[in-house]
Amino acid sequence: MSLAGHLHDSAEEYPMLREAIRALAEEKIAPQAAAADENEEFPWEVYKALVAADFHAVHIPEQFGGAGADALATVIVIEEVARACASSSLIPAVNKLGTVPLLLSASQELNARYLPAVARGEAMFSYALSEPEAGSDAASMKTRAVRDGDDYVLNGTKMWITNAGVSEYYTVMAVTDPSAGARGISAFVVEKSDEGVSFGPKEKKLGIKGSPTRQVILQDVRVPAWRMIGAPGTGFKTALATLDHTRVTIAAQALGIAQGALDYAIGYVKERRQFGRPIADFQGLQFMIADMAMKLEAARQLTYTAASMSETAMRGTPVKELTFFSSAAKCAASDAAMEITTDAVQLLGGYGYTRDYPVERMMRDAKITQIYEGTNQIQRLVMARQLLK
Repeated sequence: MSLAGHLHDSAEEYPMLREAIRALAEEKIAPQAAAADENEEFPWEVYKALVAADFHAVHIPEQFGGAGADALATVIVIEEVARACASSSLIPAVNKLGTVPLLLSASQELNARYLPAVARGEAMFSYALSEPEAGSDAASMKTRAVRDGDDYVLNGTKMWITNAGVSEYYTVMAVTDPSAGARGISAFVVEKSDEGVSFGPKEKKLGIKGSPTRQVILQDVRVPAWRMIGAPGTGFKTALATLDHTRVTIAAQALGIAQGALDYAIGYVKERRQFGRPIADFQGLQFMIADMAMKLEAARQLTYTAASMSETAMRGTPVKELTFFSSAAKCAASDAAMEITTDAVQLLGGYGYTRDYPVERMMRDAKITQIYEGTNQIQRLVMARQLLK
């Protein structure tokens, strides 16, 4: 089943898309989720299923062999995969994160060289911005790219790189002009097979354990100058513009995790009996469920609004509110996901605290959505700056 040619601003397509991805998620992804978490292994079977259905990188434009899905369609795909398995949702999400810098800033030639392989499912694309000493303050990065003839030679260590080791391609930010601060940072495509590229050990994490997070270590990695994304010194600007779009995908992931937890909790309270009746009859628990659903729907509307702004901006029309809305969506959805998954564990009582039920995994997975692609404290700073401009 291919989505190509379908997802272009057609409102009736979105429910059909949701139905298709949910069916796939329930059949092929949900049954693998506990094992991916338990074994801390990348879910290759899920990847194959997503590729077969064309859901692994739906945002790639048709001209590069992709499905050409718009930002809202991409959000729906990530949301529905995350409802079943947060780790698996990082396949479409990180493919978008790694490639948006190219879509925003790279030449047609560079895009034509790298995006078709992602569209075909032959390669994944990760994003390498953070470093051990450059997290929220990403502009203080130390990774260097030094010009040498027709090449740049890269040295440095990137940290917290999602799907590192399984992705073939990496968007890497590196300093080309140390005297120019943030304006001295440039972006490059680095290939896993480039000589001098290696990976640190897998981080031992609280959640998203089915998605490897590792350091990307660059030792005298020679990259041809044509692999620079955009002009020299524009890398940090590209990085920030990328996050305006991809924070929306983290919001989508958070929505999916929260929806999965809410759906499971609702099913449970209708079945579980205490004091001679289903615990769903008790008003205290009904109020919890109502609040969970209300917070989720509020975050969803904010996320979909941000997605439509992202789509407009990707098509070349500037949207000055996008930065605020993408930060707000990411912050609101991830905060909601953490509250909703915590409440879902509470509603299941002692069972909720065990690995025999999925809500404890969802609670652990939800936590990262408040941290990565800019902590929620950074999101509040970003929003405040926009408001006070």
